Amino acid sequence: MVMCLSVFTACTSQGGEENTPPATATFRIAGMKGPTTMGMTKLMKDAQANNANAEYEGNIYNVEMFGTAQEINPLLIQGQLDAAAVPANVAATLYAKTEGALQVVAVNTLGVLYMVQIGDGVQSIADLKGKTIYTTGKGTTPEYTLRHILSENGIDPDKDVTIEFKSEATEVGALLAAAEGDMVAMLPQPYVTAVQAQNQNVKVCLDMTEEWGKISDQKLITGVMVARKEFIEANKEAFDVFLSDYAASTKYVTENVDEAAAWVAEYGIVAKKPLAKKAIPQCNITCVTGEEMKALVNNYCIVLFDQNPASVGGTMPDEAFYYMG
Repeated sequence: MVMCLSVFTACTSQGGEENTPPATATFRIAGMKGPTTMGMTKLMKDAQANNANAEYEGNIYNVEMFGTAQEINPLLIQGQLDAAAVPANVAATLYAKTEGALQVVAVNTLGVLYMVQIGDGVQSIADLKGKTIYTTGKGTTPEYTLRHILSENGIDPDKDVTIEFKSEATEVGALLAAAEGDMVAMLPQPYVTAVQAQNQNVKVCLDMTEEWGKISDQKLITGVMVARKEFIEANKEAFDVFLSDYAASTKYVTENVDEAAAWVAEYGIVAKKPLAKKAIPQCNITCVTGEEMKALVNNYCIVLFDQNPASVGGTMPDEAFYYMG
C-alpha cells in the first residue's frame, strides 16, 4: 500500500508539473513606421486575434506605432513601454542615460539606407562633395552612418556638404516627389520605393550598405529591439517566448512577402501593398540574438564611438548592455 501511494503521489506531482501553464506577461511595445517594425507585423497581426480571444493563454502584445525615435525614447525612460524597436545607436544612448536600465535584445534590420537623386550628378561618394543632401534621423543611425562614410572618403560632412535634416522620412519623400530640378537625398527603404512610385525621375545612385562595406569589414546595422531590464527579469520565461515569437515573425515576413505586404500597408508603414511587396526584400529584415547580436552591435558602436562618443551616449556600452538569454 505504501508503495502504491508513493507511486500515485509521484505521478500526481509529475502530472501537475506537466500541466502547469507557462508564465505569461502583457507587453507594451513600440514600433517605428519603417523597416525596423516590418518584421514584427506577423506578431502584431497574431496579437490582434489572440488579445481578443478569451480562451487565449499566451503573452499579450500591445504594439503602438510612432513616427520617430524621439517620440519613443521618453516613454522607455519613464517605464511606459516594455520594449521598442529603435535605431541601433539610440539603444546605446538610452542605456547610458538610464544607467543600464535598458538592454538590447535583438538586431532587427541590417543596412537599409540608399542615396537617391533627381539628375545624374552623383555616381560615387566623391560626387557628393558640394551637394545638399536631404535626409532624416538627426542624432541617430542615418546621420552617423552618412558622416562616417563621407569622412572615410575624404569628405568633411560639416564643410564639404550641406546636410538638411527633416523630422521624418515622409517629409524628405514629399520633397522628392514634388521636385522638378536636381536633388539628392538619403532615405531608408521602404521610403525609397514609395518615392520612386510618385516620381519616376528619382533614381538610386548609391547603396549605403555597399559603401559601408568598402570602408569596413563589419556589417552595417540599422535597428535593434530593446527592452527594460526590470521587465525582463520579472518576466524571464515570458520574455524568452516573446523573443521566439519575434524571430518567427521576422522569418515569416521575409518568406511570405505577399501576405506580409498587406500587413505592412494595413499598419501604415507603407501606404499601399504593391509598394510594400517591392520594398520588403530590400529592407534586410532579420532577428539576430545572442553572441552574433552582441558582436554586430558592439562593432557598430566602436565605429560610432571613434567618430563621436556622444553618438553612443559618451561611453562604450559594457557587457550588461546585451541580453544573452
